[in-house]
Amino acid sequence: MTKIIGIVQVKGGAGRSTVSTNLAATLSKQSTTALIDCDIPQGTSASWYALRSADNKAGNLMIATASDHKQMVEQIQTLSNRADYIVLDAPPRIAEVTRAMLMLAELIIIPVGATAAELWATSDLLETISEAQKSRPQLAYRLLWNKYRHVTKSAKELSGEVELEAPTLSTRLGFRVAYGDALANGLSVTEYRDRKAKQEVTDLTNEIIKILRG
Repeated sequence: MTKIIGIVQVKGGAGRSTVSTNLAATLSKQSTTALIDCDIPQGTSASWYALRSADNKAGNLMIATASDHKQMVEQIQTLSNRADYIVLDAPPRIAEVTRAMLMLAELIIIPVGATAAELWATSDLLETISEAQKSRPQLAYRLLWNKYRHVTKSAKELSGEVELEAPTLSTRLGFRVAYGDALANGLSVTEYRDRKAKQEVTDLTNEIIKILRG
């Protein structure tokens, strides 16, 4: 059965597309995977895939786009017959497409950085997820610390605060140039030269697979 993973965060610039592309590319090394870019017209994930495809690196990874929740549902229905995993790259807002993701995904990943603005945005999103769980108690979600700096006091303080409110992945993605560089070249960091970033995404993927398998 196809596993659907939504990458959701209402704060712009939180790293949804970075997480989506790295996760989808890494999953595709193991299983057939589809990435649906729901942040249209920006289309960062779709642009990343175009670069990847031009270099003949698509492999077991497919791409689709959806400008609204109806198109997203249609794409999921089509791709479910072809992919073991579907990764949904959400728009930066709580819209109909976001609410639809909460009704369809097995797991929601919420990238969040150690800033007050992202913390506030995440708080609003968690309320929406809580509402969705009333009709879908099986919906799982995890916070993912992104652009994380271990040495900053604010990161440590916010980490403790958010972990009290929501389950958090043990893997954290560091504040690394490699993530932006890999994205700009149609790559995942697992195909790039930064060993620490590669290990982070490998650990993230394995942790997500373990959650999905229950």
